[in-house]
Amino acid sequence: MQILVWVFEVLFISSLVGVFPLSLAETTSPGVCSEADRAALLAFKAKIVKDTTGILSSWIGRDCCGGDWEGVQCNPAGRVTTLALQGPVKDSSMYMKGTLSSSLGSLPFLQVLVISGMKLITGPIPDSFSKLTRLTQLVLEDNSLRGNIPSGLGLLSHLQTLSLAGNHLKGPVPPSLGNLRNLEMINLGRNSLSGPIPASLKNLHLLQSFDLSFNSLSGFIPEFIGQFRNITFIDLSNNQLSAHLPISMFNLVSLSYLSLSHNQLTGTIPEQVGNLKSLTSLSLSSNKFIGHIPASISRLQNLWSLNLSRNGFSDPLPDVSNRGIPSLLSIDLSFNNLSLGTVPKWITDRQLSDVNLAGCKLRGSLPRFTRPDSLSSIDLSNNFLTGSISTFFTKMTSLQKVKLSNNLLKFDLSELKVPDGISSIDLHSNQVCGSLSSILNNRTSSFLEVIDVSNNLISGTIPEFSEGLNLKELNIGSNKIAGQIPSSISNLIELERLDVSRNLITGTIPMSLGRLANLHWLDLSINRLTGRIPTSLLGIKFMRHASFRANRLCGEIPQGRPYNIFPASAYAQNLCLCGKPMLPCRGKKQETSQ
Repeated sequence: MQILVWVFEVLFISSLVGVFPLSLAETTSPGVCSEADRAALLAFKAKIVKDTTGILSSWIGRDCCGGDWEGVQCNPAGRVTTLALQGPVKDSSMYMKGTLSSSLGSLPFLQVLVISGMKLITGPIPDSFSKLTRLTQLVLEDNSLRGNIPSGLGLLSHLQTLSLAGNHLKGPVPPSLGNLRNLEMINLGRNSLSGPIPASLKNLHLLQSFDLSFNSLSGFIPEFIGQFRNITFIDLSNNQLSAHLPISMFNLVSLSYLSLSHNQLTGTIPEQVGNLKSLTSLSLSSNKFIGHIPASISRLQNLWSLNLSRNGFSDPLPDVSNRGIPSLLSIDLSFNNLSLGTVPKWITDRQLSDVNLAGCKLRGSLPRFTRPDSLSSIDLSNNFLTGSISTFFTKMTSLQKVKLSNNLLKFDLSELKVPDGISSIDLHSNQVCGSLSSILNNRTSSFLEVIDVSNNLISGTIPEFSEGLNLKELNIGSNKIAGQIPSSISNLIELERLDVSRNLITGTIPMSLGRLANLHWLDLSINRLTGRIPTSLLGIKFMRHASFRANRLCGEIPQGRPYNIFPASAYAQNLCLCGKPMLPCRGKKQETSQ
């Protein structure tokens, strides 16, 4: 869903003239840079103590308008009109460190100010920005800005785009932002803002995109939201909003994306939801909604993503005809008060990519899908499904993730024939038997990243691991697996999480385990392991959790972080482990933590 939000926002911002440097080229040659503007830019540069992007290294020479100063553009009179500095959000090595200089408020002709993705620019948003009265675009996303949003931003009457998302801003949403009557996009998401959505925002009649997600906003969704006739995107998810949905919201015939998930909203979904004829994505998950899912939802001709999971919706489901919701690709009804028994035909008979029906009280055999080749993700966990799995994956050529955990499935692993492109298999807490060698062998796909078959009846030994596997998570805990941990475990070079707890594993912990540099979770507890904990584990730098409890281990615990500062319970119930955090080894003086 986050990818979907990103796509909507990128498409919207791209459509606004002036956000990206390529769309800002002047049709006439700029004049020589104003000395006052040059000084303001250099004062900004002076406040940046480190720049790994290399952008500011181009800011040399006397003419900031000649095209050599990256991110700077000017008008024919030599006045700076654009400052657009954008860092790659996903590349942690590219950043600027420092603060925003108030000198930027001394650029009176500035129309576009974009400083985004710089990660380590901290401190407050300067009050001087309120003097940038020609500004149409203000984008300060994905930095580390702190403090309150200055109320003076409400003086920027020409502003069309305001995005302060992905910072550490706190306090209320300033009511003064309601003065920005030309605003088309506001994104204050991913901060720590609190308080209600101010009533003054009702004045933003031109608004097309409204994102206050991932904050701590409280109160109710205001009725005036139904006045935003041009709006296409609303994301108020991950807040503390409560009360019923305003009926006015369902008059927004241009609305394409609506996410209100992870709040405390109550009441029912009104029948008027069927009026949102442009809606393509609807997410109301993780709230306190009750009642029936309205039949009018079948009128949403453009809807392709529907997520109503983790609420209190009850039976019966609406009777959706073959022509209802014709664009639907993804559905999630998990963890409501639904007792479906079987998967409805209007779900199994259509071409879907994602089906999530966890905790819907499904019973009997696994369902058969009419178009299995379209499925990429299936979650039928926490139900009462029984029987075998031998033919379930037939023709599921696009399947990437499957979750069938917490059911009553009973089959041998040798019956499991999964598609070549699958990346995640979760079968934990069933009645699966057989040997791991059926799914972990030299034919195992390199696409497979997650295997969870814990809490089953699997026996045999842990097979040898060949090179080329890309497993990131392997959970085989709570089974009846015996034998030793093979030294070839070191071939799982991508492994981040390993759980072999509650089995019958013997032998020693292989030294080669220390080569798994990406490992951050290790659970070897409640087995029959002997010998020492190898010091090679000190080579794993990012270990956050490890448990060696209830084995037959002896000797000194590796005396380096994090092993000597894990709780003593991680080493309890062994033969004779010693050294921090346990008692000192005999004849050896305990040293202070390294």
